[in-house]
Amino acid sequence: MSVTVRVPAKVNVQLAVGPARLDGFHDLANVFLAVGLYDEVTAAPAEKLRITCEGPDAGLVPLDRTNLAARAAEALAERYGRTPDVHLHITKDIPVAGGMAGGSADGAAALVACDALWGTGASRDVLLEICAELGSDVPFSLVGGAALGTGRGERLTALEVGGTFHWVFATAARGLSTPAVFREFDRLGEGVDIPAPVASRPVLDALAKGDAAALAVAVSNDLQPAALSLFPELADTLAAGRAAGALTGLVSGSGPTTAFLAADANAAAEIAAVLRASGTCASARVAEAPAAGAGAAGATAVAGPLPAGPTLEG
Repeated sequence: MSVTVRVPAKVNVQLAVGPARLDGFHDLANVFLAVGLYDEVTAAPAEKLRITCEGPDAGLVPLDRTNLAARAAEALAERYGRTPDVHLHITKDIPVAGGMAGGSADGAAALVACDALWGTGASRDVLLEICAELGSDVPFSLVGGAALGTGRGERLTALEVGGTFHWVFATAARGLSTPAVFREFDRLGEGVDIPAPVASRPVLDALAKGDAAALAVAVSNDLQPAALSLFPELADTLAAGRAAGALTGLVSGSGPTTAFLAADANAAAEIAAVLRASGTCASARVAEAPAAGAGAAGATAVAGPLPAGPTLEG
């Protein structure tokens, strides 16, 4: 038997970034919104830990211990005194290195899947603790919905969402490194007094009311200038999406995926079509938000073999 867990991507409707801390991280006020683009992670018994992957950009996904899914399995196994003997197969649909937390999503899904497969019975608090150890975005991938992330983004407060938001996500022909974007943020901010990050009341109110027009006015991303500095062509994508009728457009997280908020589902479909024809992006996808997280989606047992993949030694 195997266990499959589905996990959503995210968009940041606010990403306020403070100055670099002594540990190299930045304090954040990070308003996450889970969106309906999904990866799936399937866990099955194996003699050794191994990772396989299929789907768009699968060739860009590391199949070693740098993969957050592998690290999640190892962390859970260590916590419960067992060996991480599991085959993790990732079915990839979230853009890779796209600023939508695809790697973090896989880590959260692997954690839930291994917990179910091994019967470790980890509490929600334990799972969230392990998620925070794995990375700043991993806890939200577990929780889903909408949340304010503080600290480096790992301390979550659930947020109310009063309706459905319609998004278009334009993917780029190449990725962006999150550490590189933060380094560029620091470079651009040299000599500037960067304030402590705080949550935006207009963003929180717009989410609670389900008001797309109000949210469009309020969204912000402090990493966007850094992403545009490293990837100037994204400005053309943003302009194309706005010209196509988007209520607003912004870089998603550290980029390079750009996110466009639409008035409704029909408008989202039209914006996506225009973007695909514009030549400014690799693809354009529509998705609704909010979406349930890996934990909320649960796990389902399915039968059948998984594809062969490398065994991770050591």
